[in-house]
Amino acid sequence: MLEWIGAACFMVLMAILWPVVKCFGAESHSTLLLPRRDSKRSAERCDSKLEGQGESDTVALICKPSALANYLLKHCMSFCKSLSIPKWNWRMSSSLQTVFGAFWPFECPVHFIRDHLQLSDDGLVALDWAVVGAAHHKRRRTSSNSTSPVLLIIPNSFGKITRNVLKLCEAALSHGYLPVIFNRRSQNGTPLCTVKLQQFGDPTDLREAVRYIRYRQPAGQIYAVSESTGSGLLLSYLGECGSSSYVTAAACLSPVFRCQSWFENGPTWPFHWALLLYQKICLSRYKTVLGELVHTDSLFSSCSLKSMEEALFCHSGLKGTTEGAGSWEVYWERNDPLRDIDEVAIPVLCVCSQDDPVRGDPQTTLPLELFESNPHFFLLLTLHGGHCGFSTSDEGPIVWSHQAALEFFRATTDFFAAEERAKLAARRRGLGGAGKTFRHRSVSTCKRLPVCSHNIHAIYNWQRSYTR
Repeated sequence: MLEWIGAACFMVLMAILWPVVKCFGAESHSTLLLPRRDSKRSAERCDSKLEGQGESDTVALICKPSALANYLLKHCMSFCKSLSIPKWNWRMSSSLQTVFGAFWPFECPVHFIRDHLQLSDDGLVALDWAVVGAAHHKRRRTSSNSTSPVLLIIPNSFGKITRNVLKLCEAALSHGYLPVIFNRRSQNGTPLCTVKLQQFGDPTDLREAVRYIRYRQPAGQIYAVSESTGSGLLLSYLGECGSSSYVTAAACLSPVFRCQSWFENGPTWPFHWALLLYQKICLSRYKTVLGELVHTDSLFSSCSLKSMEEALFCHSGLKGTTEGAGSWEVYWERNDPLRDIDEVAIPVLCVCSQDDPVRGDPQTTLPLELFESNPHFFLLLTLHGGHCGFSTSDEGPIVWSHQAALEFFRATTDFFAAEERAKLAARRRGLGGAGKTFRHRSVSTCKRLPVCSHNIHAIYNWQRSYTR
């Protein structure tokens, strides 16, 4: 209830300040940020703009030129769709876009079947499988014989299931996917069975969940979409697992890249306050049991996201244990989503807006050098859209960012299939491996041993997974 009261107060505040936002906010972001066009980098970047468009409604694809990039520009229609919004429309406000995507009620026909997965340390995470129909209360298990692709959805790190996530589930079902939402320990009604919370960039729990999904759906490809700060977990997982991630392609919607700096500086104050309040409300349910691990007085009196994260996971808040102890800097050495970014071995699309009020200034928060130099990463950058918003005045049943992600998955799959057919044809002609393909380049060159073992039956007993 408190979160709804807070959201209502925020909406009233933004309605009062709307004229100021319209006059100053829109003018301050009148041109699209693009990498510098100098001779040194001109051969290492690729950006697309619609001919005849002004700078105000540009959609740019920023990436390193490659055969896959050219294929995406040709086959992903949403990459070239104009996102022009009339200046009088409320969607010009990035704050209203963000609140709309996060809190606005949505009567969705999608229902969820929950699987509780018991982990190797006896903790629990929840997998919510999206289904359509009124009989959602009945026990239903996904069929291991299905060849439908699985869409793994990772919500924000605070566990809030937003309107945006529900819309994505609906769009995925209409495109033939099996959507499943990954819920961390203690989040979204998941029981906290161990005195342990998941650190920001620790992919251990997600790794076991992906293996279980692979076990349940061995014939279906796995795609992954993350929202907001949940992208930190997805990027950490892809970096640690490399070519053993089981994921075909991934998309990050409004990701936060420089997470340590984001926690230290925080988003703009209304969103900072809202996120801090929401996390305190969620953790208050476990106040007694968390008292065995952290100093709850410091935890619930914290006035910033940084102090709360420190109280939960760093030495200043630990109580009677050395597990996970360390300074703030040491914590982010283990949890920075970009720590193993060079080991990512699949195509990753990042959809961002320049006016994102949660991520912050694009000049300092977007690692453009990553997209210019790494052929696996693609940045789809818009001028407007807020944080996980991307609502347009002529919007259809599918949000533009969701359409872009689903088209990206289809195009990359088709591209890989065409490359594989070309390679097999070349072998039949006796040419062998004469030509290099994108798939060859996507194999991880990690020097350490892979952390993801394929022999899942020798490690886990899947009978520990049950449904409530």
